Amino acid sequence: MRFRLTLTPVFRESIIPINYQYPISSAIYKIIQQADSAYASFLHEKGYQQKGSFKSFKLFSFSDLRTAFKIEGDRLRLLTQQAELEICFHLPQAAENFIKGLFMQQQLNIADKKSKAVFLVQSVESLPGALQQYKPQEIINISLKPLSPVVAGLPNEKGNYTFLAPEDIRFAESLVYNWRNKIATCYDERFASSALLMMEVIPAKLPFKSRLITIKAGTPEETKIRGWMNFGLKVTGEKRFVELLLNAGTGIYNSQGMGCLEAIV
Repeated sequence: MRFRLTLTPVFRESIIPINYQYPISSAIYKIIQQADSAYASFLHEKGYQQKGSFKSFKLFSFSDLRTAFKIEGDRLRLLTQQAELEICFHLPQAAENFIKGLFMQQQLNIADKKSKAVFLVQSVESLPGALQQYKPQEIINISLKPLSPVVAGLPNEKGNYTFLAPEDIRFAESLVYNWRNKIATCYDERFASSALLMMEVIPAKLPFKSRLITIKAGTPEETKIRGWMNFGLKVTGEKRFVELLLNAGTGIYNSQGMGCLEAIV
């Protein structure tokens, strides 16, 4: 499921880190953690308790922050009094109103050691699913585009990732491998290993664009990752598995705001 959050800054001047993804992810996690007990009750009362449901609850991705800004060093100075953010969760549709209510009127802080901006979630809009016309196990072909940088990586001998560019044939292969892992998490290994999954990178009119993002900037856990934009993905798979991709994101670091997708219809 997918939601559009409209954010209004509490103060007239708002300055946020250029690496705002981790602070937003932390804010979302806090809201989720506060709701864990309530969500458990919701599932129990509505009869939707399933194996791995809490893990699925934390399968999410979110888009780039949509607002006008001016770059000032490692900061972004917002030029308007409104920002938008899309958040996607892999959850039963029955949880839609619960999640919508969870975010309404919440305060969302985007901060690090140098600056802090406080936003109020002014509205939460449920966005229609793009695959409603298909049956759950129907094989579909659809085009997707990233709403945030896509990170594809191969583990190396140092225990880190070697990040791949979209023109590298291993880029799409890595995304499919990660997709199968998500299917294994939400369904089982049998589905994951036997599922028909295909993915092709479709270049856009503009050149591929990379972005170096710092996670946990200025801390001992600081990590730099490289994501890519300005391309599309043509994917083939069962509707339920493509829906998982749309809900949870593609590639790695999804809960850090990487690999958020939308369907091109």
